[in-house]
Amino acid sequence: MVRRRWWVIGTWIIVLAVLGTMAKAETNVFRDVFTVPNTNSQAATDLLAQRFPAQQDPTATIVVSVDTGTLTTPQRTAAITKAIAAVAKLPGVAGVTDPLSGPTKRVSADGRIAVATVRYTGPISAVPKNAFTSLESTMATVKTTGMTADLGGQVVDIQNSQASSADISEAIGLLAAIMILLFVFGSIAAAFMPIGVAIFGVGMATAILTLLASKLTIGTVSPALGSMIGLGVGIDYSLLIVSRYLQNRSEGMDHEAGVGNAVGTAGMASLFAGCCVAMALAGLALAGIPYVRTLGLSAGLFVVVMVIAALTLLPAVLGVLGPRIEAHHRDVEAAEEAGGMWYRFAHLVADHAVLCLVSALVILSILASPLIDLKLGFADDGDAPTSLTQRRAYDLVTQGFGTGANGPLLVAMALPNPTPQNEAASLAAVEKLAGALGTAPNVASVTPPIPSPTDNAAIILVTPKSAPNAASTQALVKTLRSSTIPAATNGTVLADQVFVGGQTATLIDVDHRIGERLLLCIGAVILAAFLLLMMVFRSVLVPLTAAVLNMFSIGAAYGVIVVVFQWGWGRSLIGIDQPVPIVAFIPLMMFAILFGLSMDYEVFLLSRVREEYLRSGDSREAVAIGVAKTARVITAAALIMIAVFLSFVLSPEPTLKMMGIGMAAAVLVDATVVRLLLVPASMELLGNATWWLPKWLDRILPHLNVEGSPAHTAPAVKGSARMSVQGVGVESDRTEADSTTHDAVEV
Repeated sequence: MVRRRWWVIGTWIIVLAVLGTMAKAETNVFRDVFTVPNTNSQAATDLLAQRFPAQQDPTATIVVSVDTGTLTTPQRTAAITKAIAAVAKLPGVAGVTDPLSGPTKRVSADGRIAVATVRYTGPISAVPKNAFTSLESTMATVKTTGMTADLGGQVVDIQNSQASSADISEAIGLLAAIMILLFVFGSIAAAFMPIGVAIFGVGMATAILTLLASKLTIGTVSPALGSMIGLGVGIDYSLLIVSRYLQNRSEGMDHEAGVGNAVGTAGMASLFAGCCVAMALAGLALAGIPYVRTLGLSAGLFVVVMVIAALTLLPAVLGVLGPRIEAHHRDVEAAEEAGGMWYRFAHLVADHAVLCLVSALVILSILASPLIDLKLGFADDGDAPTSLTQRRAYDLVTQGFGTGANGPLLVAMALPNPTPQNEAASLAAVEKLAGALGTAPNVASVTPPIPSPTDNAAIILVTPKSAPNAASTQALVKTLRSSTIPAATNGTVLADQVFVGGQTATLIDVDHRIGERLLLCIGAVILAAFLLLMMVFRSVLVPLTAAVLNMFSIGAAYGVIVVVFQWGWGRSLIGIDQPVPIVAFIPLMMFAILFGLSMDYEVFLLSRVREEYLRSGDSREAVAIGVAKTARVITAAALIMIAVFLSFVLSPEPTLKMMGIGMAAAVLVDATVVRLLLVPASMELLGNATWWLPKWLDRILPHLNVEGSPAHTAPAVKGSARMSVQGVGVESDRTEADSTTHDAVEV
């Protein structure tokens, strides 16, 4: 990469330009489609897609309101009618309901609020890019008569949310990262190098994701989530490699060899850490929910691109700027030398290992304790900031028609082919069902049956008395499916042909599926990480303690989001007006991301510790030197991650706020309490047994090397012999604590 640096840099620029141009032509490609295979709500969705496709078209909601008087004055009625007619002529609009008259009339009892539904020609990707702004400007004409118009619905949620959270979060996160890197390196060029590589990687991954979203269904939160994770890991990996390069140069390596060794050691650790993150994210596929799976794979795409950028683009840029950054690099290595601050700190922890271990566990237990009050649910427009039009529309609908009107249940039914005999039987069965639905507990209203154009399907909208994400609404869905509908359709043509769907029912099924699969996903990710770490560090206890300690830091993060979002502590500081349920897939996403990111710091620290242990055979000294040589980089990397994650609190999306707060808390705990206290203390108490691996297991496990194989060093472990010939080492280690023989070939 260094020798062909201009070719590498040029290739990245050309590929990014081509992909970026192609992606720019794609609009409205990200969409939230919650499908849960083998569920009642999915059966409703599939039925409507086959027999009543118009019900699947994307929609927007117009809520017209007035503070004084009513909407039924001649002047106001005329203004609404004129605006609705103009909306019907907008590009992409298939139709719009009349809120003031006819069968679609929807005016509140006090005459102050009216609701119209705009239906677009599907799919959502075909909706014009400026659909939201066109609606907003068209309905603004009603303001001349003292009315206001707020907008909600799927189209508005997608386009307005994407516009609101555009680039400000990333910009603030990058600014904070630059300040931290300037402090670490003392050089503008060195500080901007990891930032530039990360920006290139995020741009490339975003373009690829956009092109994929034009062919696949990918959620609207995916680009922002991917950018959040991509910036964090991208800057971290580049920071690690640049820091190792500067260390190599200070030890006397020439420029090209310094870059090569940095990539062969720190780059190898970054590659392995990135694989751990991507593997954990891929484990989300076990949830059995396509939306969650694509979120995980989308975030994994950013991680993969960042690893590739760190191993190709960064060395090429170092080839150009390396001599300049080292010329301006101030001496910040003193704390990493034996006897320095971090070295002394590590020995202090070792001297008080039991106290540090107990204190750290108490702190983590306190932070994780709110987890027992965790309540999973889903966020809706009622949880958005009041500055957004969809939140105001939600509140107005609640005020005029009840909170359940924001999330009606869609009861879909398959009807037999229309014949005179079938029509009579179908009509009787549908009427009986509608009557039963109207008398079910917690039901506010039921619409008349709406038949499909070919009369082979019908829907009934059931409005609950409670909010979409309320526990009583979940209970209503369960009651309708388990008792009300079966009792009303038994022995009729509708038996086993009626399903409860719609967005509210689908999200309830998502919650239930995640609850079923949560332990499976967590167990699979932990097992895979355990095996990988065991192969890398040739130890049983290292991956075991890593898994346990990572669970502590993740549990602490869960506790923090419960305190902030459920209990409401400090919520006004992050733009939340009321308690918000923990979005069902957030704990699963956080676990996958945080477990992978925790592996980053685990690999960075333990690879150095193992390197020193193989050199000296002294476990305590290896831990002290390993901490001394990585603490500054890990601390800086953690601060950057925290800054990037916290910047997403500025997003109007409650989901991104949760992810940002939770992951920032986890990284803070992981890089301080876990890495600087628990890991050194536990390794001190375990001693040389830390590196114990049964002989039979050592023979069958593949050998992975993330420390690299610098030919200029020759480890001298106590009681071991090692040959090193032209960069190829064959070692046989026999420690005092373990007579197991290890035969490893490193290239």
